[in-house]
Amino acid sequence: MKKHFHGAPRFLRRCAACLLALGLLAGPAAPAAGAVGFTPTCEVSAEAAYLVNTDTNLIIYEKNSEQPLPAASLTKLVTASLLLERYGDDMDTPQLTAYSYLFDYVYGKNASHADIRQGEVLSPRTLLYAMMLPSANEAAYIVAHDLGSGQIDNFVNQMNAFASRLGCTGTRFYDPCGLDERNVTTARDAYLMIRYLMEFDIFREVCGSDEYMMPANTRHESPYRIDNTDRMVQENYGGNYYRSYAQGGKTGSLGEWQNFASWHNQNGETYICVVLHSPDSCDPYEYPTKRPALYETGQLMDWVFDSFSIQPALDTEQPIEEIKVDYSAEADTVMLYPADSMMTILPKDADGSVTQKTFHLPESIPAPVRQGDVVGTVTLSLSGEEIGTVELLAGRDIERSELLFVIARIGEFFGSLYFRVVVILSLIAVALYLGFFVWNSFKRRGAKKVRRRPY
Repeated sequence: MKKHFHGAPRFLRRCAACLLALGLLAGPAAPAAGAVGFTPTCEVSAEAAYLVNTDTNLIIYEKNSEQPLPAASLTKLVTASLLLERYGDDMDTPQLTAYSYLFDYVYGKNASHADIRQGEVLSPRTLLYAMMLPSANEAAYIVAHDLGSGQIDNFVNQMNAFASRLGCTGTRFYDPCGLDERNVTTARDAYLMIRYLMEFDIFREVCGSDEYMMPANTRHESPYRIDNTDRMVQENYGGNYYRSYAQGGKTGSLGEWQNFASWHNQNGETYICVVLHSPDSCDPYEYPTKRPALYETGQLMDWVFDSFSIQPALDTEQPIEEIKVDYSAEADTVMLYPADSMMTILPKDADGSVTQKTFHLPESIPAPVRQGDVVGTVTLSLSGEEIGTVELLAGRDIERSELLFVIARIGEFFGSLYFRVVVILSLIAVALYLGFFVWNSFKRRGAKKVRRRPY
């Protein structure tokens, strides 16, 4: 059975895109919470890169991730996003026409194509396969004409608005396919695009396909095959680029370099990896042609899957701190346990001890204490980057001693500012009274002397 996007109405999906983008920018609960600062064992020749674990939202590696660079066919990620927003609930019924003028944009430019002919009509599903697998530029223009109400510029404006809505800060488009060298994006922005598209079942299905049979059409008497440019997913044709963990992605190139935005999964752990402008010179392979961005992606992902795993940074069964307890005769302190294990990326040969812990606790807590009471928090950091905060819970019940409580309260009263103020005011009042008494005594004594004076 063919998969479809399990979609809510279109406006809800657009709202979801906005929320996703805000989440990515906001922090730990959303994508890209912080970089943990691991250093790859391989050299990264790409001008920019961005590698994120989507389970923890930690940035495993980044290089010039905010630098705008020519996007090439990564442009089609946004064209595909708008196509899926419009037709994601019905990818087969609508028919889009390949108007003859659209081919003027791609003829004579040595542009990749899917051999779509003028006048043919195609479904959104077929156009999505054509854009994602062989990176067909004419397919992108057919989509642009349809969604732009016959005006390519209108569609390009939609693309830029969508990129802004998604949270992209270094992206700008001038055409729907990437042939225009003014189209730019950043490694981080391409990450946002891929992460959004991964929400669509059909996108994941398309990008993970080795090939697709284009249906017969008015200019094609029989179906014909188109192949995926992403050799990482092709076990039979991928050669040294193939990786079993590769799930899909989008390539792009306009010169002696290559872009690649992709996602990968092994043992339930998922990563998005973007490399921009990997030079041909970094790829040691020649078959079938150089694909430097795929080569570097493979090197990075091999390093990640070989070296790291998602592990608990804390053990909820072991105390990690203790705190003084007031007003209790049975215990002076109580042990504190983490409320959550805080799953994070750690070296496979390490454990939670490699994280740095910053405690946020009062000097003491008053009895009575109940097991499970939230006493404070601990913030975990890895390689200097904060990865999350966990509540600390009391490990046992501790009752209050009423005698100690009363004694302490009395002591607190006599040591309080209120008591000191009362004492000072009382002393002042006594001093004033004594002063008045002395003054009054002298006054009376002086009056007696006056009365005894003879006339």
